[in-house]
Amino acid sequence: MPASKSQRRLVSVPQAAEYAGVCSKTIRRRISDGTISGYRFGPRLIRVDLDEIDAVLRPLATAGGAK
Repeated sequence: MPASKSQRRLVSVPQAAEYAGVCSKTIRRRISDGTISGYRFGPRLIRVDLDEIDAVLRPLATAGGAK
């Protein structure tokens, strides 16, 4: 069944870090500072929504101002 837009794309912290090209510690820092949400799944597992990772990624401004 294809995923609908209303479904979350939950992955582990290491998977989210690999997706974003950062270390796991950075993902944990972003959860801690509230930039992204962490979802607890059981007593130890934490999951992150890849859509939230996509939302915090911002393009860099270019020197010419063009996008």
